[in-house]
Amino acid sequence: MFVHELALCESDDVGPRTRVWAFAHVLPGASIGADCNVCDHAFVEGGAVVGNSVTIKNNVLLWDRVTVEDEVFLGPNAVFTNDLRPRAGARKGREAWLPTLVRRGATIGANATVVCGVTVGRWAFVGAGAVVVADVPDHALVAGNPARRVGWACRCGERLPDDLECAGCGRAYRPVGGTLEERSSAAGHDG
Repeated sequence: MFVHELALCESDDVGPRTRVWAFAHVLPGASIGADCNVCDHAFVEGGAVVGNSVTIKNNVLLWDRVTVEDEVFLGPNAVFTNDLRPRAGARKGREAWLPTLVRRGATIGANATVVCGVTVGRWAFVGAGAVVVADVPDHALVAGNPARRVGWACRCGERLPDDLECAGCGRAYRPVGGTLEERSSAAGHDG
């Protein structure tokens, strides 16, 4: 792993080939997988769990009880919370904080806020500036405050047209129970 001379990485649970850049701070007890990129001024609190091949852009804040699965993109200034009713004079223990889960392949756009206690689904796409207060289904494209589904996103990140066939990579989907399921795999793509 690489830690920039101006970064502070106090965790002993950081995977190989992960890069921690200037002014980033990773606290003891944080877990970060292999091949991650932790950019300038990011903060990863002890108890946060980050999978493999995750990009944590500048100024992202990851708190205890936030779990980020593999291949997730966290855009600049994305913020997570872990306490629904914080008060400076009423400190709560870890057991009172709500866990948040960001599933594999999801994207959290720049300046988005993810309120604790939610799950952001696989390959979901949270638009820039969105405020996520409820679960986001797999492949959902959400935007606004509060975030609402405004479309669907392909695994490759493209917005899906009404026929749910991606012009970018050729994957096709079908609606199943409020989410999407891949209908077929394009040549050269895993399903």
